[in-house]
Amino acid sequence: MTESVPVRCPACRREQSFTPPTYPCSCGAPLTLPVLRDGIPQEFGHRTWEDAWVVATCAMCGLRGHWPQPEFGCACGALVRVPVAPAPAPADRATDRPADRPPAAPRPAFRPVTIRTARDAVTAAAQYLTWLGFREVRRPEGQAASVDLCGPGLVARVDPTTRPTSLRDVECLWLTGLNESAAGVFFSLAGYARDARARADALHIPLFIMDLTGTPQPVNDPADSLTRVGPAER
Repeated sequence: MTESVPVRCPACRREQSFTPPTYPCSCGAPLTLPVLRDGIPQEFGHRTWEDAWVVATCAMCGLRGHWPQPEFGCACGALVRVPVAPAPAPADRATDRPADRPPAAPRPAFRPVTIRTARDAVTAAAQYLTWLGFREVRRPEGQAASVDLCGPGLVARVDPTTRPTSLRDVECLWLTGLNESAAGVFFSLAGYARDARARADALHIPLFIMDLTGTPQPVNDPADSLTRVGPAER
């Protein structure tokens, strides 16, 4: 089991436990990213494709490759990037070749939709869910729909307001998903209340936060998992 490390949020200064992510190397061995215990976490507001990767070396086969940069969403609403120990220099050009480029990504880079209205926020969430791998994402029919987006095995809410999403909103989505035998996913522009975040973690509901560029960012472990492996493999 991967050992957790203490990480202090640079925004609110609260210390919390962070479990470094583990990925399967092409040789079949698990590769746990070497998070720096004494490193300085950095808050960020927008992720770019170039800085979303770190170089790490598999201890089993020695392969150097690019892997997703470790990040987490703090309860205060900050998105925090966790530093990783630099990969050792390659012994020769043959071993360096895999580090020259990331491994083939399972999906292309997401193209965000600029958010100017509440409808734009729903559109951005729909495109992101499709990018993740959900099929036939659409707006439900009827004015009294309890969700903003749906699809086979999916229900999603999009909160475009300026107030943090409430506990009741999260629980209503969970109940809707339970009734529909579907996975619930939540998107919010203003973040989540502390009790809403805790309940979502307990119910394994992925939470995403969106800025006005229209790029969702995961703020809890279920959202990280969904972003990393997609809906079919969760």
